[in-house]
Amino acid sequence: MLWASSWVLIKFGLRASLPALTFAGLRYTFAFLCLVPFVLLNGSNRAVLKSLTRKDWWRLVLLGIIFYTLAQGSQFLSLAYLPAAMVSLMLNLAPIMVALFGIIFLREHPSLGQWLGIAMTVVGVAVYFLPLGVNNVQVIGLVVAFSGVLSNAASSLLGRQVNRLANHSPLIITFVSMGIGSILLLGIGITIQGFGKLDSQSWLLIAWLAIVNTAFAFTLWNQTLRTLSAVESSIINSLMMPQIAIQAFVFLGETLNGKEILGLILVSLGVIVVQLQKKQETQPLSEASQA
Repeated sequence: MLWASSWVLIKFGLRASLPALTFAGLRYTFAFLCLVPFVLLNGSNRAVLKSLTRKDWWRLVLLGIIFYTLAQGSQFLSLAYLPAAMVSLMLNLAPIMVALFGIIFLREHPSLGQWLGIAMTVVGVAVYFLPLGVNNVQVIGLVVAFSGVLSNAASSLLGRQVNRLANHSPLIITFVSMGIGSILLLGIGITIQGFGKLDSQSWLLIAWLAIVNTAFAFTLWNQTLRTLSAVESSIINSLMMPQIAIQAFVFLGETLNGKEILGLILVSLGVIVVQLQKKQETQPLSEASQA
């Protein structure tokens, strides 16, 4: 629900002429700064930071670049070109890639019921988009959105690998990865697009997105990755899609025709099927972490 509202708030900021990449960088850098006191002023958390090995740092650096710099940067940039519901629907292709690569890299095999739910999701995406009728501006947005799909799939796999080891708290994982990814994203945004016009309303928007929809929500997300498989985590994200469509209709004036609504319903049903057919892990977490 929090992340669904983010799409509407991002659209408000973009309509106020906030540069997409800088807007994203400010959101996540501010969120990172909100976490600083909880980490650096806590002796236990400082001790955990000092105990991170070189391998831990490389994993968290990579997670930060993929999850924040690439995935979130692509989301903001694609929303500058496309309706919120369309971008959200594009991101629902990520579970397919997560499922395929999760089998190879994480040894997590979706059950038959989960594959059925994923298939329904794909059909829903096809119903929404076909027949294709996009202009040149939307083509740019679709390319950016698809790069976001790839980044989200990669971050789901890497995030699951990092979190299922359960060696460090979700707060530390979020703090380090977000700090690295957000600062890099902000630097890229300022270099390419500048700051734009930041008024009091813009700063209020950034603050809400940073504190509630980012610092809190991403820490909660890392907590869920300790017990949910990569496919389950990714498919749960699909629940944002109907919420985004409804909120975009109410607050942004984005409309949907019958075919698009049918596509949204199919994707939502796919989510329900996956959750009803949730596959119980056969290995203890400690054994799975050694795979």
